[in-house]
Amino acid sequence: MGTALVTGATAGLGLEFAWQLATARHHLVLVARDEARLEEVAGQLRAAAGVDVEVVRADLSVPDDVARVAERLRVTGEEDGETRRPVGLLVNNAGFGMRHRFTKDDLDSELRALDVMVRAVLVLSHAAAGQMKHRGRGAILNVGSVAALTATGTYSAHKAWVRTFTEGLAAELKGTGVTATVVAPGLTHTEFHARMHADTSGLPEIAWLDAPRVVADALADVRRGVVLSTPSLRYKAASAALRVAPRPTVRWFGKKRRL
Repeated sequence: MGTALVTGATAGLGLEFAWQLATARHHLVLVARDEARLEEVAGQLRAAAGVDVEVVRADLSVPDDVARVAERLRVTGEEDGETRRPVGLLVNNAGFGMRHRFTKDDLDSELRALDVMVRAVLVLSHAAAGQMKHRGRGAILNVGSVAALTATGTYSAHKAWVRTFTEGLAAELKGTGVTATVVAPGLTHTEFHARMHADTSGLPEIAWLDAPRVVADALADVRRGVVLSTPSLRYKAASAALRVAPRPTVRWFGKKRRL
């Protein structure tokens, strides 16, 4: 039984990560902006799974809030009087889709997205990796996207950064007992697209994944030490095609379809 810290833990994939980890008897540290929702989810998890659940209200677009979460990740359990468990698994899940194209979006929204999906991932991974290396064990799981292989605006750029960053981190951590994995799901049934007011009515059902499957596959790959995790055969095939496709074709596709 270990302790996992999950960001964006009250909705979507983050909530599914929390439930699957709790069911597997992991204690949890849940991070999200909505304190009332955090407490509600924590209470449900404690009652259903019998695990300890700590909550940290934080807006990951705010540097001071990110610093507080990073400080929690640095806990090793060795300090005198320390009562908090060290985190053995960090799940960098927090993120959101961009409603408008870059030139039509306001700069504040773009900067907030950059802070949440890039800066926070970097800061929290740094804190977790240091603590985990000190203890000689642990894992970092970053939630990326198949969009990292496309050219669909700043969201795909953020996820491309997450993918490359995780690969580099995994190489650096090799042999330390600590692993780094990036999961790259495709379209997944959560409230993600509804929150960005994206029209998905024209997409076939076969294009969609279920959140429980995505999370289960990601956690299984973390246990195996896999660096690049792509749930489902169809998105493995799509990813392979995107990697070898001519970039003008990829850019054309991005112009035609942006979710």
